[in-house]
Amino acid sequence: QVQLVESGGGLVQPGGSLRLSCAASGSAFAIGPMGWYRQAPGKQRELVALITSGGITNYTDSVKGRFTISRDNAKNTGHLQMNSLKPEDTAVYYCNADIIPKYSYTSNNYWGQGTQVTVSS
Repeated sequence: QVQLVESGGGLVQPGGSLRLSCAASGSAFAIGPMGWYRQAPGKQRELVALITSGGITNYTDSVKGRFTISRDNAKNTGHLQMNSLKPEDTAVYYCNADIIPKYSYTSNNYWGQGTQVTVSS
């Protein structure tokens, strides 16, 4: 059974930085596209950043130039570097990934447990 475990959230002042991590536990698998989503109180969950297995990235307009998504396929981990944080970035952030078992043509989608990011002075 594969799990996505998130870490790195917390309280930060406006203009500060946080680095979120997403680690896939288990064995004998590869990770397809990975994404970071966030959900603020009273808001729909939105896609923040996406990275393909080949390293192609996309970002929602509100975070372009401030956030960087990355991955380390050898370590089965993903990261979201968040700089110049704003109060409107406050949300629960979720890692999402497609997991492909080795030697299989099937995949399953997994969500991390969520990590709270609060930007406030």
